[in-house]
Amino acid sequence: MKTAVSVPDDLFAQVDRLAQRSRRSRGELYSAALREYVARHAPDEVTAGLDRVIAEVGQPDGDPFAAAAARETLGSAGW
Repeated sequence: MKTAVSVPDDLFAQVDRLAQRSRRSRGELYSAALREYVARHAPDEVTAGLDRVIAEVGQPDGDPFAAAAARETLGSAGW
């Protein structure tokens, strides 16, 4: 789908330079940026995705060390 948006000139120039360096179109960069933004701001979608994975592969084996390590890692993450 095509859409028109206004962005500040300095941001447009940065995106244009990045597109040239990475050999991607500006449209590809804007789409990637919006996908990342939506993913970061829609935690319910992330949770739903994780729920689907667990439903498909099952719960972890219940290893006490792995569970403690996971709690420690998640507890220190800056979510």
